[in-house]
Amino acid sequence: MDHRDLRLLDDDALERSSIVANSDMNRERRLPAYRRELGVDVLALLRGADRVVRWLDLCCGTANALFEAAHALGDRAEIVGVDLVGYFAGPPRPPGLRLVTASVTSWAPDAAFDLITCVHGLHYVGDKLGVIARAASWLTDDGLFAANFDVRSVRSVRGVRGADGAPAGRRLTAALRANGLDYDARNRRVSRRGRKEIDLRWSYLGADDRAGPNYTGQAAVVSYYAVG
Repeated sequence: MDHRDLRLLDDDALERSSIVANSDMNRERRLPAYRRELGVDVLALLRGADRVVRWLDLCCGTANALFEAAHALGDRAEIVGVDLVGYFAGPPRPPGLRLVTASVTSWAPDAAFDLITCVHGLHYVGDKLGVIARAASWLTDDGLFAANFDVRSVRSVRGVRGADGAPAGRRLTAALRANGLDYDARNRRVSRRGRKEIDLRWSYLGADDRAGPNYTGQAAVVSYYAVG
């Protein structure tokens, strides 16, 4: 299907969609979910530093896991959670924890992070590649970025096949790896160790919120790009 035959939504329209602005979907997770979904033991990683560490969780949901980490780490950590819906747990909010109601496609931090995570949040984001690139640029020199990401949720302007006839997923995987990102196809994860400016040269066109369930079994968003 040609992208011109689709009703592609811009970010403002997408964020008003019932698929995206949903306070019930994938939101109650606690710290063990980060090890299960991303392979990251948050407390072990942050406790291993000999200084105050910073953790950013994108699409943080109720932020239950962030509350747990803030209580466990105390003044040894600064933790920031960002979520579109803003349906956060608490109060009271522990010192060192800041929760922000904002779109992850437009919000930006004021300092670098040692750990940036996004558990299943990219499924509901329009410009997924833009968020991945921006997150990589927010890392400290030895920081870790890890997120659930399915390359099949990204399409070229010609649908499921790229302009050269290769499947878009394979082409995108190659582009991610060429830019220093690790993509785990089996577990559908993207990651990066250390700050890097990413230039994928895929231009975001808009998103389709009517794509139906993805591999998680929940309705998700498919994003369309023109490939330069």
